[in-house]
Amino acid sequence: MSYSTPSQVVARQLAYFEGKHILLAGELEDTFATELLGTAKSVSIFTTNLAYANQMRRYDSITVQFGESYTAMPNVDMVLLYWPKAKAEAEFLLSMLMASLGQGTEIVVVGENRSGVRSIEKMFTPYGKVTKFDSARRCGFYWGQCINEPAPFTLDDWYKSYPLHLGEHTLTIRSLPGVFSHGELDVGSKLLLETLPSLNGEIFDFGCGAGVIGAAIKLLYPKASITMVDISALAVASARETLRFNQLEGNVYASDVYSEVTSKFDHIVSNPPFHAGLKTHYAATETFLQRAPEFLNRQGQLTVVANSFLRYPPFIETAFGHCDTPAKNNKFAIYHAVKTA
Repeated sequence: MSYSTPSQVVARQLAYFEGKHILLAGELEDTFATELLGTAKSVSIFTTNLAYANQMRRYDSITVQFGESYTAMPNVDMVLLYWPKAKAEAEFLLSMLMASLGQGTEIVVVGENRSGVRSIEKMFTPYGKVTKFDSARRCGFYWGQCINEPAPFTLDDWYKSYPLHLGEHTLTIRSLPGVFSHGELDVGSKLLLETLPSLNGEIFDFGCGAGVIGAAIKLLYPKASITMVDISALAVASARETLRFNQLEGNVYASDVYSEVTSKFDHIVSNPPFHAGLKTHYAATETFLQRAPEFLNRQGQLTVVANSFLRYPPFIETAFGHCDTPAKNNKFAIYHAVKTA
């Protein structure tokens, strides 16, 4: 079995987990949790990623919790935190987990050095002390314990707001740490919003992040019906909060590409994701583009924005028979196709 580099480092230090009730959280991407079953008393998982949750739910001996906030499970006495790609998300997870599990909880943190895992030493100061005990494969392995009484955790305190100006309209975007476009509008979404065609009917926003595109469409085209999905529970919570804060209506839920989608739409609009952790990852977006016609009504349209270097046109051409580029700048391109068959 091939495991991620951080998991390979954890495997060198199994003595830390002997007889413990372990909770795994953070940037989880393999099945190493099953290996810990041979050492630990129990293993549970908290994840904000639906695909990972579904993957690990196949193992009856592991309890899996999916969502934007953690609900304390009984007997957890150690957290194994895989350092997430965003420092702000690491702070968020630490605050949530330590507030829930409390004083006496041990913590192991593992991550690649280039991801900024060294920050854990300073970040953990409000709770106690962590110390590096191993360094291998360009990863750090830290152990510590929560000694101080953690501050209470309230999800609402972690939303970050910024204004989005759309002509004479203004939206307030609300996002949690770790969500795409957290705290500011990305350049790709800006180009997409500036070049949107006239929209009506059923609109689908794939990989919605904080709900920027879906909320903007609902504001500009109030009669349109908006559905937004994302694989991340943090994104789903953010998109729902963006709609609520701006008094807009829409349907938002977690889905691994089309896994939970049962409807057809008149228009699919997206700034599709292509990053997973520190690595570039295209598989989800390729599936999204290849299967898009299945989820469009006749004459339904696809409009996406993407970095120009990404080879998305061939996938769109294969799926739709054509691919237009109505707008482009030095970094991003808008791709458009219509379902005719």
